[in-house]
Amino acid sequence: MSEKTHTAGKNGKFGSRLGFILASVGSAVGMGNIWMFPYRVGQYGGAAFLLVYFGFIFLFGMVGLSGEFAFGRLTGTGPIGSYGYALKSRGRRGGGVLGAIPLIGSLGIAIGYAIIVGWVLRYLFGSLSGVMMGMEAEVYFSQATGHFGSVPWHFMVVVITMVVLVGGVLKGIEKVNRIMMPAFFILFVIIAVRVFFLDGALAGYEYLLIPRWELLLKPETWVMAMGQAFFSLSITGSGMIIYGSYLDKKEDIPKAAMTTALLDTVAALLAGFAIIPAVFAFQMDPASGPPLMFITLPKVFAQIPAGRWVAVLFFLSVLFAGITSLVNMFEVCAEAVQTHLHFDRKKAVLLVGCLVFLIGLFIEYEPYMGSWMDMITIYVVPFGAVLCAIMIYWVLGINRIGEELNTGRKKPVGKLFCFAAKYIYVGLAVLVFIMSIVYKGIGYEKIKETPKPAFVGTGVSFIGTYFTAPVSFTVSLSYFVPKILSPASPRPGQM
Repeated sequence: MSEKTHTAGKNGKFGSRLGFILASVGSAVGMGNIWMFPYRVGQYGGAAFLLVYFGFIFLFGMVGLSGEFAFGRLTGTGPIGSYGYALKSRGRRGGGVLGAIPLIGSLGIAIGYAIIVGWVLRYLFGSLSGVMMGMEAEVYFSQATGHFGSVPWHFMVVVITMVVLVGGVLKGIEKVNRIMMPAFFILFVIIAVRVFFLDGALAGYEYLLIPRWELLLKPETWVMAMGQAFFSLSITGSGMIIYGSYLDKKEDIPKAAMTTALLDTVAALLAGFAIIPAVFAFQMDPASGPPLMFITLPKVFAQIPAGRWVAVLFFLSVLFAGITSLVNMFEVCAEAVQTHLHFDRKKAVLLVGCLVFLIGLFIEYEPYMGSWMDMITIYVVPFGAVLCAIMIYWVLGINRIGEELNTGRKKPVGKLFCFAAKYIYVGLAVLVFIMSIVYKGIGYEKIKETPKPAFVGTGVSFIGTYFTAPVSFTVSLSYFVPKILSPASPRPGQM
């Protein structure tokens, strides 16, 4: 079996480990870090929630994120080519069709995300001009999110993303992330320091940091920590695969993955320390979801001395987070167009940009966009993530992907890693998918919160109901997959 020819040679490769990590962090850090993570920490136990979250971050970063990076580097292409490669290693076809599912997920998220980032850009200019500060926050938000309410801002966001991508990996993706991601961290540090001196901010720090251990007895705490960690790292079966395909063979993938996970967590904590104390200082609702950023915080900025400029710094940093995430989503789709439709780079980027803008144009109205994002993030993206986990650790096989993980690494991954990846991680990926459906979303940012299901019974019933399915699924994989995929001749990647 020959190695697949890929587009990395045309698009270039990351010039350094730092460039790759910053690009990966740029993909991972998004709106969920800003409007979802802070209030979830406080809502589900403060420091107690953080301990559970850190545990999931470590597991998903080490085996999930590492696996997607390695999968992309091994195959040198995006999800369609990678999934096809995995099934061909077993003598089977149809991987490209399966790979289209996470690709559709990336395109779907990009369509909705471009609209939201357009709102952010509008708020940035509104802060600079003072228009936002002179209007009621609810009115300004309703204008931005109405029918065709942010067309020019939406369009500018798409154009900016396209301009970045035309430069390729080194001169486009890496260069922009080298500027935007450090700027994001610096700006949020400045905001966090300013917020620290607000009267009443202490209550916000207590909300975030004082552990409420009794909440660890609630299954929902663990579900939300798991979902937040899983999707915060952008484990979707697509975006991190494509970035991995541009990574040099000499790089230590598990180390890069854990560095990415660490910086993503730092970004989320910085957002929490910048937002929640400010909200508490003015006795507003920290659990308002997206309105926290677009309605609550503008009210806070209006009451802070020099709040107009604090608002400028805030929305500029959020814009950087949004653009770097969009760059990854666009790149997944553009690479697929290049590779499988044989478009050149500029035409591929233009096609993706046009699709994202034109489809998004008709769902700018907030209820339409919210329904769109719910459909993509509750069903398509989690399912794509499950497919990817199975493709990496069961179809391709732990031995073959292990070889790629060990390339560039001084100390090879051990038996514990292999067990955790093949059984624990895949099982939890299935659980994430199930819980995403049950809770109507557990990891991605939601425009409107939907009621959570009421759990009936004890913790024992929860374990029996919600953990039996993924565990049974994983066990079934160990029996059926080798039989289904077993060709007459020997196959690579067999455990």
